[in-house]
Amino acid sequence: MKAVANLVSFAANCAAKRDLKQIYGCAVRLGFDTHSIVIAKLMRFAAIAPNGDLFFAHKMFTQMPEPNTFFYNTLMRGYSKSQYPSQSITLFNQMRLNSVYPDEFTFTFLLKSRSRRGMSANDDDEVHGHVLKLGFNSHLFVNNALIHLYASRGRPGEARKVFDEMTKRDVVSWSGLVVGHVKAAQLDAARRSFNEMPERDVVSWTAMISGYSKARRSAEALELFEEMKSVGVRPDEVTMVSVISACTHLGDLEYGLSIHNYIDENGLGWMISLRNALIDMYAKCGCIEGSRRVFNQMGRKSLITWNSMISACASHGNVGEAVELFHEMAKSLVWPDGVTFLALLTAYTHKGLVDEGYKLFTSMKRDYGVEAGIEHYGCMVDMLGRAGRLEEAYDMIMNMPIPCNDVVWGALLGACRIYCNVDMGERVVKRLLELKPDEGGYYILLCDIYVAAGLQIEAIKLRRTMEAMGIKKTPGCSNWVGT
Repeated sequence: MKAVANLVSFAANCAAKRDLKQIYGCAVRLGFDTHSIVIAKLMRFAAIAPNGDLFFAHKMFTQMPEPNTFFYNTLMRGYSKSQYPSQSITLFNQMRLNSVYPDEFTFTFLLKSRSRRGMSANDDDEVHGHVLKLGFNSHLFVNNALIHLYASRGRPGEARKVFDEMTKRDVVSWSGLVVGHVKAAQLDAARRSFNEMPERDVVSWTAMISGYSKARRSAEALELFEEMKSVGVRPDEVTMVSVISACTHLGDLEYGLSIHNYIDENGLGWMISLRNALIDMYAKCGCIEGSRRVFNQMGRKSLITWNSMISACASHGNVGEAVELFHEMAKSLVWPDGVTFLALLTAYTHKGLVDEGYKLFTSMKRDYGVEAGIEHYGCMVDMLGRAGRLEEAYDMIMNMPIPCNDVVWGALLGACRIYCNVDMGERVVKRLLELKPDEGGYYILLCDIYVAAGLQIEAIKLRRTMEAMGIKKTPGCSNWVGT
């Protein structure tokens, strides 16, 4: 037993140095590779320690002749927090095939894995059925994991059913219920549950603030944030991103400045996500200098940082600065993506720099391997249309490798109206009506084109055609052409 204790102690001391393979080799040489205590310690270090090696833990697991519930749980716990949560489901199925009896921890880790983003919802109810069948629905942690699973799926009804059937609840149970309503965009129901909570944690506060912010109920988000501070709950990174977003929606620069000060005073200023959000907030509140100041103070800059600053410059018409930042970004070995090019193309469009825009658009795939999306083609069509190069814009649409949508055709129709191009306008409206046959606004724009070109008779005929077809004017469109 002393040799076992020494090896376990040795394993603990060496785990931080990532010497797991060396430890395991030592265990094998000493004949302890089948000793459950030693292997349990090694697997736990490998699977869940911050500096562990999950794949090596799985390798040890596969070499066990008959792993028990503990070893399955240890590996499932590691995978539930990793980039490969689906492996937990594979292990659970393997347990069933090998007649290894699960416990409450098995289901806690399995449900946590299933709630991860990107995981299919196909077998959620089946897993819930196993929980009920095996009697684990009396365990608080399992019920909380079920609530969290249904909440992450945006299924607040199922989350509420689990919650109502619980004999014991804690703050995690309540928070999961609030998150479920928020995910399903049921903010009033979420607020009722939030108000009923006996105590609230940062998760519940953040869920409500984030929900209000995403729904553009920004004033309520900021009001709740002030209440959160007043009761002494410390916000986290997600909370503050939502608060900054609410400031951005309101365009409230003064409050945004106070939030920036709060972030710095509370030691959150090192978080790159908050700095990125501040760059965007200052730009959209009309203070490009604030964006520059935040950007220049940042040591490490992510792709989102560069894109945020380039977009800020582009939105303020500072094309030269946006392009300069683009070149600095390349020198910093940060590779651009579609968002980068969209910001630059938008800047070129607003400045009418068609040749520069064409050159950039061509370089996307050729030099950077970035495929143009519908937004990039929309920018180019808008750019060419504003410059009066309607045939080029039409040809670009017709040669797109992806299906065109009504937004891109609509940009060209708007250009036809500006330049009174009747022939092109008729062609474009035909294409638009193929996509949205009941959209009366396109007929209205064509009427405007006829009128601007001095073709009153054609405008009147089109109006009568619309009346005969029962097509009504879309609210917000220009007035009817008079008879």
